[in-house]
Amino acid sequence: MKSKLFSSSNESLRTAIFLLRVGFGIMFILHGYPKIVGGVDTWTWLGESMGLVGLGFAPAFWGFMAALSEFAGGILLVLGLFTRPAALLLAFTMLIATIMHIAGGDPLNTILHPLKGLVAFIALLYGGPGRYAIDNKWAP
Repeated sequence: MKSKLFSSSNESLRTAIFLLRVGFGIMFILHGYPKIVGGVDTWTWLGESMGLVGLGFAPAFWGFMAALSEFAGGILLVLGLFTRPAALLLAFTMLIATIMHIAGGDPLNTILHPLKGLVAFIALLYGGPGRYAIDNKWAP
């Protein structure tokens, strides 16, 4: 008899996706809130990272979009609402954050933080919201 600890049932997968979605959602609500309320100076500082990929114009706009993707994207993940679009925006934000830390010569431990988020959001992008999500109420 297979142990529940090593089970790969559909219910286990549903629960795993739920935990991944809600756990990362809560973390990014908490991570994004200070950036949202930080105002234009914070947004400009964040948005300057877009210069690393050739988008050096309007840093306050890009910074606000990054802060919004973290905060609002986290809320959407917790709810399981627009999960794939939220995961896509969060993955892009984490990609830019990873590039920023690499370009800044930061230590590996610092680089790994956004990289972990990038991997998780790509998993949610492909895996979807799971069974326990508002998205499923609207799915055909």
